[in-house]
Amino acid sequence: MNILFSCAGRRNYLLQYFKDALAGSGKVFATDSSLLAPTMAEADQSFLVPPINAEHYLEVLLGICKDNEVGLIVSLNDHELPVLAAAKEEFAAIGTTVVVSDLSVIELCFDKGLTERFCEKVGIKTSLTFTSLESATQAIEANTLKFPLFVKPRWGSGSAGIEKVENLQELNLAWEFNSIKLNRWGLRVGDNQESGLLIQQALPGHEYGIDIINDLKGNYQATFVKQKLGMRAGETDKAKTVDMPIFEEIGRKISEALGHVGNLDCDFFVDGDDIYLLEMNPRFGGGYPFSGEAGVDVPSALIAWALGKEPDASWKDIKFNITTAKCDRLVKVSEV
Repeated sequence: MNILFSCAGRRNYLLQYFKDALAGSGKVFATDSSLLAPTMAEADQSFLVPPINAEHYLEVLLGICKDNEVGLIVSLNDHELPVLAAAKEEFAAIGTTVVVSDLSVIELCFDKGLTERFCEKVGIKTSLTFTSLESATQAIEANTLKFPLFVKPRWGSGSAGIEKVENLQELNLAWEFNSIKLNRWGLRVGDNQESGLLIQQALPGHEYGIDIINDLKGNYQATFVKQKLGMRAGETDKAKTVDMPIFEEIGRKISEALGHVGNLDCDFFVDGDDIYLLEMNPRFGGGYPFSGEAGVDVPSALIAWALGKEPDASWKDIKFNITTAKCDRLVKVSEV
C-alpha cells in the first residue's frame, strides 16, 4: 500500500511512523504547496500542489492518487479536512481511502460553541462558554463567570488569536482587537447573529492530551492518555504517558457519540475528581508522537483496516510513565 500525507508540512515524525509500519511494503508520498516543507525532503516522493482553496486543488490531488496507486490519505491540515470529507467517494472510486471523519463531525469539533453543546449532551464537563461579549459581561456582573478568561476564535486552528484576560478592560480590548484580526488569520467570522469569537472560563487543574482511536468505520478501538508537561506555540512539547482508567470510559463515550474516523486528539483538564473537556481535533494532533514513542502504533492499525484486515493486537501496547520531549532537527530542502 502507498500512503499520501497531504498538507504534510513539518511533521516528519508521522511520516517516519508510517514508513516503519509499511516496512518496505509500500511508499510514503507527501504533498504541500511549498517545496520548503520539511516532509517534502524525506518522503519517498513529493508533489508540489496548489493551495487547498484553489479551484483545481482536488483535481490535482485525485490525479496524484490515481497515478501513484495511493491506498490511504492522511491529512495534517485543519482547513483541508472539510475538502477531503466532501470528496471521500471520489477518492474511493479510484481505490483511495481517506482517513477523515464526516463533515458533521468536523464541523462539531472545529466549532467550539457546538463542542460545548456536545459535552452537555454526553454528560462531560467543559469550560463555561459565551459566544457574545454582552452575555459574558452579564455573567461577570452576576458573578457566575470569573477571571481569568480566554478570548479565542470560535472556529480556531492552532493557537491563533487566543488571549488570556484578567479584567474587564482587557476583555473588551481583546474582543475588539481579535474581531478585527479574524479575517487576517483566514478564520470564519460568524454571521449577523453570532460572532467568530467566544469567551471561555479558564479551567483549573493539570492538562492532559488524549488520543481516542476509532477504526475507519467509526468504531471505538482505544484511548491513550498523556499528561502535558510543557507547551510550545500552542502544541504539546513535553508529555508523559499515564495510566488513568477513567479516560477509557470517557474515550468510549465520546467515540460512540461522535463516530469519528481515525485519531481524535482531545485536550482535557483534571482538577481532583473533576474532568473537563476543552477541545477536540479530528486528526493526528501534536500530541500523538508521545503515544507513538511509548509503543502505540496507530499507523499499522490504519493500514490493516484499509486493507480489510484486523491489526495485530500489539498496536495498542502502550508503556506508561514514558516521558518524551520534542526537539528541532534540520532538514535540507530543495526549491527546485
